[in-house]
Amino acid sequence: MTVPALEPDRAAFLAAREKKNRVTVPAWPREDKDMPQVELEATWVRFSTLNGRTRAEQLRMIKTTGRPDLFQSDPLGPDAQKAQYEILCGQDGFEALKDDLRHRGQQEPAIITADGVLINGNRRSAAMRSLFEDGVLKTKYVKCLVLPTDTTADELEDLEAELQVARDFKEGYSWINEALMIEKYYNREGKDWDRVAIRMHRKTSDVRDLYEKLQQVHQLVALSEGARDHLSFTANESAFDELAAHVRNKPAHEADAVKAVYFLGTLAGTEYRKLRNLRRPDAAALVREELEKEPALRRVLETADAQASSGSPEAHDDLDDVLGESAPASPLHSLLGFVATRRPEANLTLVDGEKVSVQDLLGSLKSSITAAADEAEEQGRDKSALIAPIKRVNKAIEELQRAVSALPKARAFPEWDESGLTAGIATIEELLTALKETH
Repeated sequence: MTVPALEPDRAAFLAAREKKNRVTVPAWPREDKDMPQVELEATWVRFSTLNGRTRAEQLRMIKTTGRPDLFQSDPLGPDAQKAQYEILCGQDGFEALKDDLRHRGQQEPAIITADGVLINGNRRSAAMRSLFEDGVLKTKYVKCLVLPTDTTADELEDLEAELQVARDFKEGYSWINEALMIEKYYNREGKDWDRVAIRMHRKTSDVRDLYEKLQQVHQLVALSEGARDHLSFTANESAFDELAAHVRNKPAHEADAVKAVYFLGTLAGTEYRKLRNLRRPDAAALVREELEKEPALRRVLETADAQASSGSPEAHDDLDDVLGESAPASPLHSLLGFVATRRPEANLTLVDGEKVSVQDLLGSLKSSITAAADEAEEQGRDKSALIAPIKRVNKAIEELQRAVSALPKARAFPEWDESGLTAGIATIEELLTALKETH
């Protein structure tokens, strides 16, 4: 994170503003934690384009506008500020926040740099500005606490983490944006998970899990070649959570098969509770078998396989980078690449010339993947029934071995009941006879 040099005119204007009082900011890392408070017009303060809460939305905006430097070349300029304002206004809960500010007013001051860039309170300031534009005149001014002129980039990042990522903060991040911030800290803190956990107010296992989930999202976004972005998968946290945990220590062939099924199922909108039944080495084969039962999907498979066979080596390399070197052996390898790169609103042409909508295709895929998951669940029940007697016998053996070990000590007590032991042994002998005679 790089802090732009202070804009002299804005810094001078802010320095000249009347200071109402000083307010303590416990999260500020320096010993002197008291900040001067001022009132500024909501249209004068600038939104932070480095705000971790909006990183995924920024990535989408960059892709939509085709401007990779939109938030970097001139972060305080009109284009970047307009885009950031639109992002803030479009986030979940924004109208509820406006309604709260309309009725209760600003309860907590925002925090800004010495030239008026919001470090904390971006959403509240955007909501107050929006209310003022709606004609609510009392929201014209935003109460702000001003940081020192020599604030560093690391201090700004640390302050944001303290104020906005702590578990008790009232406006939580989306899991995607929190994971993106964890990734940033992980790289900044020398890949030290303990330091990241301290900074994020989370357990070490929690930040690592979020990081690993994000890596799966990165892979699927890369595989889509622009058809999907990180925000497309905000609602799929549970699926990526289970996927990341399952593939962590699995052999490559199983990890690739399960990943292909989870990726394809997520694109198709399959419930993660169904996908968990397909966490097995033959998952891709089971799904492929189910897809081939449907003539329409069989033609899709043929189209995907044909395209993969005639495609460029570079295209294969891209897919291999995502699913691993053993991925071509996966029965879903070609289909996944074929589906991932299609936008839901698009149409595609099959090998026989028929045109189908991607949305209809995704619906059919969801049905078949769900059917494969149901079949896998039934097989799991059958397998459980198959091995249940042996598991119970083994457990009984373990308990009897413990009883034999404990018997001498128990017999040493005067109140020991030998008749109770004899009766129990008789029951065991009867059960053993019944086991031997059962066919």
